[in-house]
Amino acid sequence: MAEDEDAPVRKRTRLEKLTLDTLGVEELRDYIGELKDEIARTEADIARKQSHKSAADAFFRKPG
Repeated sequence: MAEDEDAPVRKRTRLEKLTLDTLGVEELRDYIGELKDEIARTEADIARKQSHKSAADAFFRKPG
């Protein structure tokens, strides 16, 4: 059991790895487009969460 505790923590994979060898050029371009869309969606959610955090920090800030 000590071996498991000493092992480095593996980062969880969220996206399914595709076998790229089986895809044609257009399919690869479509796949890139899907990934870019997902990146944009994720970045928008990060911005939204940072905005909420900033608003909460400002609201709960101690008067100086």
